[in-house]
Amino acid sequence: MSEPALSPDERGPIVRDSLGVGIATGLYGTSFGAVSVASGLDVAQTCVLSLLMFTGASQFALVGVLGAGGSAVSAALTAALLGTRNTLYGLRLAPLLAWRGARRLGAAHLVIDESTAMAVTRGSTAAARTGFIWTGGSVFVLWNLFTLLGAIGGTVLGDPRTYGLDAAVGAAFLALLWPRLREPGGLPLALAAAAVALLVVPLAPAGVPVLAAGGTALLVGLLARDRSRPGATA
Repeated sequence: MSEPALSPDERGPIVRDSLGVGIATGLYGTSFGAVSVASGLDVAQTCVLSLLMFTGASQFALVGVLGAGGSAVSAALTAALLGTRNTLYGLRLAPLLAWRGARRLGAAHLVIDESTAMAVTRGSTAAARTGFIWTGGSVFVLWNLFTLLGAIGGTVLGDPRTYGLDAAVGAAFLALLWPRLREPGGLPLALAAAAVALLVVPLAPAGVPVLAAGGTALLVGLLARDRSRPGATA
């Protein structure tokens, strides 16, 4: 038996909230477009990256490594490492949204932080689907639109260092990381990962320190999870 559709009074607030998140997030695509062309990609490559990858942190990681002189392999591995969280989101969303076939395949491309957050907080499948689609869809459209505008603007501006755009990748990652520092154990973990990255910088090519820091965070997280399980020994 199918679940009843949302009434206009139920649907309206979800759509408004979703569009608000979509606009705020989509505007950030301007920064990615400018940083991407500053890192060596052209406008077409930048736009294709946003269309196909469509996950902000991974996109910034990829162009950041390339811009620092890292190899394509290091850039791709760094982006993939940051994108693993989307797989976990998908595992949570699949039974909640309960889509099959082509719908499920299409929805997979919209699995990002924002669409997940706007879906998992709902009390019904219909509400979760509404939040997911309107958030993911609006972010996708606006992110790609403003990526194009930012990339075109970046080619017009010239040297990104004149406007401080060379620091945008680091600023973007700091913005993503900052809320996590308030979580239990977040600050010590961040400091440990940063220390590993700093130690690796003089020894490895660009991109590898980020991978080392990410690997450290994953390892510490797995060890902490194992210790928290019932019956685990100290």
